[in-house]
Amino acid sequence: MARCRRVRRRDGRRPRPAVGRCPPRLADGGVARAARTLGQSIYSLRRNQWSMTDGIVAPFAALYQYWGTLAWTILVVFLAGIVLERYDKEYARSVFVVGWAVLSVLWVASIYQFIFDQKSITEGIGVLVGIPLSLWIGYLLASGRDQLRVLSRAVGVMWLVYLPASTVDAIRSPLIDTVTGHTAWVLSFFTTEFSLVEGSAFPSNVNAETAAHTVSFLFQNPEQGYNVVYTIQLACTGLGSVAIFAGLIAAVQAPLRRKLKALGAAVAIIYVLNIARNVFIAYSFGLQKMHLFPDAIVDLFALTSTYKVSYILADRIIAQFLSVVALVGITYVVVKLLPEVLTIVEEGIYVFTRKEYDLRQALDVGARTDGGSDE
Repeated sequence: MARCRRVRRRDGRRPRPAVGRCPPRLADGGVARAARTLGQSIYSLRRNQWSMTDGIVAPFAALYQYWGTLAWTILVVFLAGIVLERYDKEYARSVFVVGWAVLSVLWVASIYQFIFDQKSITEGIGVLVGIPLSLWIGYLLASGRDQLRVLSRAVGVMWLVYLPASTVDAIRSPLIDTVTGHTAWVLSFFTTEFSLVEGSAFPSNVNAETAAHTVSFLFQNPEQGYNVVYTIQLACTGLGSVAIFAGLIAAVQAPLRRKLKALGAAVAIIYVLNIARNVFIAYSFGLQKMHLFPDAIVDLFALTSTYKVSYILADRIIAQFLSVVALVGITYVVVKLLPEVLTIVEEGIYVFTRKEYDLRQALDVGARTDGGSDE
């Protein structure tokens, strides 16, 4: 290989660097100084990005502190609207409009929980859509779309089911314990490489912080050098889905027997599918069965450890996507048992499209009307 020679011009001045010829030389220690400068620049850039992110997250974190107050306010407002419907529908409509406005603020407060804290794609999108959607429904209702009062009643019942169960420990703890026990029983058919730990009574080599009343799944793998702790939370009980269908069913006018039949079917399907979901997540996360594309997942979700990759893929992506599909399927089952619920579904479609649809014929559903006889 020919040596690179530097040639001076006839006028004695240094020639300009040419592509493919001699690269410029660094003085002694120049490489070290350049590397140090580059490292400082990268650190400064990352620090600025972190500062910028903190500046964005802080307002949402502050607003999230008022989530409980907003939630109880929504419950009171919508229940007040339901009661007022019996006496003054116009005044009740105004109250419902206020409830939808407060609900939009609650979705803003939920951004911190679902996007920044839990990093949930499905729930994050739902929250972002819920903000303008709530305002839009309130606007349509205020503009005279009285059919949306049925949807407003449904929201009131949803919060009546969900909020006390999620905030009252006497209801929440037994529900979580029951779901945990059933999940452990089904999981034992697939693997026995786990143990149940009450509270924070973990072995000395496990560093985990859980509430005193909880029961967690512990997967120990000393060969791989990691321990996985998986704890069933309220969101893992299916309570939110049950509340949704309880609200839809309670809001329409139909014979009580058919309402109870539809609700029983919905709750049973939700509970079974929810146990299957928990088992899938526990198995995939605890045994690291979904450790795929670790570098991409770590960067995308800003994880601090690669062992959480299995959890993100199993729960945040696969399970949550399938949950949406399951909700659509359960809605179809409920509609077949209680066609009156289509009134709310059709109103939901109208909110998005501003077009009227009759889904009874498309879904091959009987022509029962609100309050019709029980066949």
